[in-house]
Amino acid sequence: MLLAKNKERIDYMSQDNYIRNLLNIKDKNIKFYDNLCYDGFRKGKTCKIINAFLSYVPNSCNKCGACFESGKDFEKKGFDKGSYVVMPSICKMDTYLFLKKQRIKCLHCNSSSVCKTDLVGHGCFISNVTKQAIAVDLTKKRSEKDIAIDNNVSPNTVQRVVDSYYEGKKLYKHYLPEVLSFDEFKSVKSASGAMSFIFCDGTNGKIIDIVEDRRLHKLISYFSYYTPEARNNVKFIVIDMYSPYISLINKMFPNASIIIDKFHLVQLISRSLNKTRIMAMKRNKNQAKNLKRYWRLILKNRTDLDCSQWKKFTGVNNLMTEVDLVDFLVDSDKELKNTYNVYQDLLYSLKHKDFKEFERILNYELNNISEYMKISIKTLKGYTPYIKNTFENNYSNGFLEGNNNFIKVLKRIAFGFRSFTRFKARIMICKGIILPKLKEA
Repeated sequence: MLLAKNKERIDYMSQDNYIRNLLNIKDKNIKFYDNLCYDGFRKGKTCKIINAFLSYVPNSCNKCGACFESGKDFEKKGFDKGSYVVMPSICKMDTYLFLKKQRIKCLHCNSSSVCKTDLVGHGCFISNVTKQAIAVDLTKKRSEKDIAIDNNVSPNTVQRVVDSYYEGKKLYKHYLPEVLSFDEFKSVKSASGAMSFIFCDGTNGKIIDIVEDRRLHKLISYFSYYTPEARNNVKFIVIDMYSPYISLINKMFPNASIIIDKFHLVQLISRSLNKTRIMAMKRNKNQAKNLKRYWRLILKNRTDLDCSQWKKFTGVNNLMTEVDLVDFLVDSDKELKNTYNVYQDLLYSLKHKDFKEFERILNYELNNISEYMKISIKTLKGYTPYIKNTFENNYSNGFLEGNNNFIKVLKRIAFGFRSFTRFKARIMICKGIILPKLKEA
């Protein structure tokens, strides 16, 4: 008979341990009733409700601080009416822990209090386990509203979790890596500038920080907080062709060499060729459809075009290779052909890192090309000393371009952000810059 009772007791304790493990409850003072789980109805939806109670022998009074050395110093006065604590969902159903807490009456001061637990904060009905689940969801590309729905909380609760992450961010102003990458992205409406500034380590792509405004005086003020030793440590900075960045580097980073990102060089001349193609479409109505249909082939590097496979192209009567088709299209307009040849020469010099050839093309008298390409070449001439560093080094803004694409996707999924602070915090959380260390709300 005694063995049977002990076995029942072991099974009962094991059941409590299993439920606590399932719900990730660390407080062993929480115990469960016999009808521990049933289907209920809250907030217009069917949900899971788990019955539990909290009881333990306190060490002291919460009000007067008197120590309870014996059972005669306090009395247990039953339980409170209970509260529904939001827990992580089970089987995609909202889950609540209906928790009753033991009332304790202190015989020293005659005050009453209830037992406390670290499962939930004082005066809060959202468990810390649920907040941890929200913290995990925040690292993914999801909107705050969807996260709130999945965790059975309000969007404001999710925002408070985001704010608690951001407050824990520490930026060390006494160190900067030897290679930096500068870029910008379209900010939120509440930001003081239309574009925000982002910079990262040029060797591993790790984001260092995001600044709300990319204007020169704001960036000078921001980098002034870094120590001179940290700024002097920077040897290379990769930028696009944004002239205020050059002024910033010359003023704040005396030992840094400026590198123009190769992607932006190709982008500049390809846009010029594309605008020339559009103008050729307006002049040559016979080939307008073909010039529009095969614009990708015209912008493509000539060495990447197929010159061996003959096939039928829409809008062209004869069998052709891709090289023949492009030659046929650009020959329809003299200005387009000359601009195309200059474009391909520049691409060749960039691909093979031939700076002498690149400089020769820029200084060559080019009168028969489009005005768009002339403007681009004039721009490239102004940045020639920095472009030379591009040819001599392998650093680029590839990491930042990937980060900017991620930011655009995150912003689109969230249907925009009102607060720049929260937008920045969300970016840093998703990229792993701010670690998931949740504060008590």
